[in-house]
Amino acid sequence: MTRGSVPDCGGPPPLFPGLNKQINCMQKITPFLWFNDNAEQAVKFYVSVFKKSKILKITRYDDGSSKASGRPAGSVMTVEFELNGQPFTALNGGPHVKFTDAVSFVVHCRTQAELDHYWKKLAGGGGQEIQCGWLKDKYGLSWQIVPENLLELLSGKDPAKSQRVMAALMGMVKLDIKKLKAAYAGKTKKG
Repeated sequence: MTRGSVPDCGGPPPLFPGLNKQINCMQKITPFLWFNDNAEQAVKFYVSVFKKSKILKITRYDDGSSKASGRPAGSVMTVEFELNGQPFTALNGGPHVKFTDAVSFVVHCRTQAELDHYWKKLAGGGGQEIQCGWLKDKYGLSWQIVPENLLELLSGKDPAKSQRVMAALMGMVKLDIKKLKAAYAGKTKKG
């Protein structure tokens, strides 16, 4: 195996490339989500919302880790999963840590139908709609459901266009792509 045939994982080539027939690059940053005791339930929910998503591995508290953590032996400790190919890990760590709005996940949507889908699924069942495309799901995790071109609309070369988009966005809870585009173009949309 030559250096050119090794995937660029951001590090040096492997010391012993012949040992592995296939080299997998590990994601350098993986969100780690702390739940009280419902990580598996939450992960099943998230995997049902996003396409190309799956549970990869579930680990359980054994006798030793149970004593150290205060969690019941045999109960779920971590759930490794992917949402649209993005790896995550969920932990049942107890009630000591809560989600806050200081961290959120952004879902970039191509169409209004896609935006509506994620909004309905993530805000439903006890979630909370907030403002400007933000919501909190039923587990307390914050999400931003936005058009994929939102940053373009907000940072265009013409400051007047961007200001109109920001003004329109500030008046919305769930974002409306047509209304944001109309604001950018300087057209007023009713309704």
